[in-house]
Amino acid sequence: MIEKFLPDLVIINHLYSDYGIAVKALIPLSLGADMDASVYKAQSDDQKSYFLKVKQGHNDIGPIIIELLRNAGIQPIISPLKTIPGQLTKRIDNLTLTVYPFIEGLDGFSQNLTETQWLTLGRTLRQIHEVSVPLLIQNQIRLEDFSSKWRDAVRVLYVHIAAEQIGDEITLKLLKFMKDNILAIHRLVDRAEALAQQLQKQSHKFVLCHSDIHGGNVLMDGSDTIYIVDWDDPVMAPKERDLMFIGGGVANVWNKPHEEKLFYEGYGNTEINLTALAYYRHERIVEDIAIYGQKLLMTTEGGADRLEMYKQFIAMFECDGVVDIAFKTDEA
Repeated sequence: MIEKFLPDLVIINHLYSDYGIAVKALIPLSLGADMDASVYKAQSDDQKSYFLKVKQGHNDIGPIIIELLRNAGIQPIISPLKTIPGQLTKRIDNLTLTVYPFIEGLDGFSQNLTETQWLTLGRTLRQIHEVSVPLLIQNQIRLEDFSSKWRDAVRVLYVHIAAEQIGDEITLKLLKFMKDNILAIHRLVDRAEALAQQLQKQSHKFVLCHSDIHGGNVLMDGSDTIYIVDWDDPVMAPKERDLMFIGGGVANVWNKPHEEKLFYEGYGNTEINLTALAYYRHERIVEDIAIYGQKLLMTTEGGADRLEMYKQFIAMFECDGVVDIAFKTDEA
């Protein structure tokens, strides 16, 4: 099910009046896990294609970060198109429209990166982590504080897991799965808590992090070119906030030793804080448990998306999946 926040005609009219783009077709896309955004492919009268994102709220930080990175000479980033007056986004009531060139290709969930692409990803992420972020922009970016927000949210779910099982088929299946795996869930939450407490006592160098640089946010256009996309939630954090994804196995990809080796050849010599790496791998899973649990246990909304969310939830606990990798990182 694709969430639409604006009628198609309204989007088409804004593309023409604000961007000078005459659209002949607007195609909704089922991409990403952001429930606050809808995305489209727009085809113009002159045969060009555009990627559109309509997001709830007024937050321009993604395009601002992209412009910062492009100005720093970092190429594997897709710049948004500016409006006729020169703005990075267009605000429509309580929504924000952002327009990009459309890149035909596959993401890292659908296709393995080549050796060259792994090296490029490593070099690019190192460049991003070394970018100097002006204070004015830093003030608009989240600052890592190792918050217990998601751990507390999972603890709230414990009551639902222990209670009488009621709900639709997906709710009941998830409740049973969570009961069967409750020891692993408790271990994830408790270890994330303990690791966070250790990290709060340490001093850290905070760098600009993408915060969600998994395979789904790396696009390939059919050549050796890659693009890092979805800059909606950057954070100033230890570099391990991003490095956790390399070898972390999100969606059961990017989990092979030779890929990790190639990435770090590109990234260059660096000292990894294993406590931070373990924390982020645990905390990422805890966040997913909280989000999926809230959506599948506390409401019956979501339609056909509920089954897909359930499948993604249980996939985390597969053999050699993200849960196993997090535990092995902690034990290293």
